[in-house]
Amino acid sequence: MIGARWFARPEGEGLTLRKAPQLASWNKATDPDQVRLREYLKDTAELLAPSLMRGPWALRLDVGLPTGRNLIDLADLDNYAFPPPYCAARTWCRCGAPSDTRRPHGPLVVRAQEVAAPETTFTKRTSASSQTKAYKEQVRSSVAHATELPPGGVHLELAFVVGPRRNWLNLWKPTIDALDPLLGRTRPDRDWHPNDGRIIDLGLHVNVDSSLGHDVLITIAATHADAGPA
Repeated sequence: MIGARWFARPEGEGLTLRKAPQLASWNKATDPDQVRLREYLKDTAELLAPSLMRGPWALRLDVGLPTGRNLIDLADLDNYAFPPPYCAARTWCRCGAPSDTRRPHGPLVVRAQEVAAPETTFTKRTSASSQTKAYKEQVRSSVAHATELPPGGVHLELAFVVGPRRNWLNLWKPTIDALDPLLGRTRPDRDWHPNDGRIIDLGLHVNVDSSLGHDVLITIAATHADAGPA
């Protein structure tokens, strides 16, 4: 039976990044943001290489924001998790934003520990390319009748089941774009622009099932989380 797998949040002392986390950038390759992003990703992949292991592993990335920063005001947490080459083992990644910057930015890699599914979830099997509007429409249909979460922070987990040849690393951005029924919109007239700045804790899970082919099974769990100025 095809189904999502959920993994525990890694606990313990993580590594200290040698370069500050960088937001994803879609600027030209020579843009300073792109240059800093490439340097950060390359250095972090090298830092984590000795920690990687055979079999399912889990990664936690903590991103410290400046003291006094409101975590739900355009913190862009999901853009810190995209694209992380150290998640390429098709396992699990979580990006969290601690409110105390005395806790350094840092990743932690541990062996994955499976846990029970969240209590309330929404599931959709999609056959469309993740780069198309049809994909977002299919994802949105799974939460179309959900109640928008109360104002404040959001704890979001996405569990993907993919075929062995499907790249799961390009799935979570368009998936989040389709979650405006849960997150609300930045503007009422704008499709695919959810209020994703509310996400203060993001968990990403993956399971591989060859029977899916190029289809993707997506399970979404979102709950309200307290947040405020750091």
